[in-house]
Amino acid sequence: MPEDDLMGMSKAARRKLRKRRGAISARRKKEFTYKGFTLEELQKMSLNEVLDILPSRARRSYRRGLSAEQQTFVDRLMKGDKPTLRTHRRNVVILPSFIGKKVAVYSGKEWKTVEIKAEMIGHYLGEFSMTRTVGKHSGPGVGATRSSKFLPLK
Repeated sequence: MPEDDLMGMSKAARRKLRKRRGAISARRKKEFTYKGFTLEELQKMSLNEVLDILPSRARRSYRRGLSAEQQTFVDRLMKGDKPTLRTHRRNVVILPSFIGKKVAVYSGKEWKTVEIKAEMIGHYLGEFSMTRTVGKHSGPGVGATRSSKFLPLK
């Protein structure tokens, strides 16, 4: 619409028309990329190519070699014979080949099931199984002194 036609419209009508023009007709989900590579491209890459784009600490961990326990975990995860694989190995870096798998990571007290997603590439498994909880305090317990039972009113 030309600008001179808009002048005859009410202010609310012009605002609605501007909103309609600026609105996205159909919301598209943004395609995942990791450092410019799509998920399909990442999964087709060899391990050395993936390591080149990982952060330096993760790259160093894999280049120096995984421990025997870590290597066993990675091999079992790649085989995929169990729906959820339990592990104490919190220091394994997530690779593109792990995506879609479920891993139960031990937090020191309980197993926390984590479904590995594309956004987790380059992070450690332990980052998704928190070990510390927020301490929550209730009111004073049995045997508390009279002064500690006092709660001021606000």
